[in-house]
Amino acid sequence: MKYEILYGNAFPIVKINLQKGERIKAESDAMVSMSSTIDLDGKLEGGLFKGLGRMLAGEKFFFQTLAANRGPGEALLAPSVPGGIVDVELDGSYGLCVQKDGFLAASDSISVDTQMQNLTRGLFSGEGFFILKVRGTGTVFINSYGAIHPINLEAGEEVIIDNSHLVAWPDYMQYNIEKASSGWISSWTSGESLVCRFRGPGTVLIQTRNPRGFGAWIRQFIPSGK
Repeated sequence: MKYEILYGNAFPIVKINLQKGERIKAESDAMVSMSSTIDLDGKLEGGLFKGLGRMLAGEKFFFQTLAANRGPGEALLAPSVPGGIVDVELDGSYGLCVQKDGFLAASDSISVDTQMQNLTRGLFSGEGFFILKVRGTGTVFINSYGAIHPINLEAGEEVIIDNSHLVAWPDYMQYNIEKASSGWISSWTSGESLVCRFRGPGTVLIQTRNPRGFGAWIRQFIPSGK
């Protein structure tokens, strides 16, 4: 599978060239255009319970499957939000944890499941009790709201990240939920409240914009109903 991410971080799109017999899975409604040699199907991968798990993690119930059944072809895929797209190559030695709305597409050899977080992380991480767990060998396309920025941590190095800016991280990385400041009042008045403390080694992908912050900003312009 050959591919190219076009148009940078503002409004990118993924151009994928499939050889005859190749296929790719994508988030529902990701297809923008495709060659006439490609067939598009909706697929409930993993059965009913895995589909329900993806819904609980904020994703769609079905995947799109694009298969070049009648010869080579080209497909264009794009996310529904304005932001960045990055490609991550997985070699099978670790999985990737992905926040809701962060999965765009992947090689057909990649599995997309859900992982239940513990009570504390589920309540306070901002991601809910379920997150996506991506495993296998192949290419994964991750999208974000805003540009994607990697934070590379050496062994023992730590970083504190606002929950709403998380996009993806390796499943071997550990993190804790904690107050943004030393006290609860200071954490709340700072506008940050709870944050995630990650410890290296590993690379955490973050998004440069906060969807919750944008939602709060735009609500002030919506007339309230009477």
